[in-house]
Amino acid sequence: MQMKIRVQPKAGRNAIEVAGDKVTVRVTAAPEGGKANDAVVELLAKRLGVAKGRVSIVRGHKSRDKTVLIDDVTLEEVLAILTSGHI
Repeated sequence: MQMKIRVQPKAGRNAIEVAGDKVTVRVTAAPEGGKANDAVVELLAKRLGVAKGRVSIVRGHKSRDKTVLIDDVTLEEVLAILTSGHI
């Protein structure tokens, strides 16, 4: 399943916010050397309860607007987990 997200690097804390179907991922890592991208993958994987290897950025590596690929889940499942805060 592919999902579009907006990333805010160098945030005060790591967080994922969902407003409708818009997902914003805030990470404390700086966008240098792929650190923010790695933090996004790690945060999404942890929050969704999946292995980091199942989450990858497929588009927008150098942009705040990214497309992520999450294997073996549907968009509805992802949004339900992210909005509830539970795995």
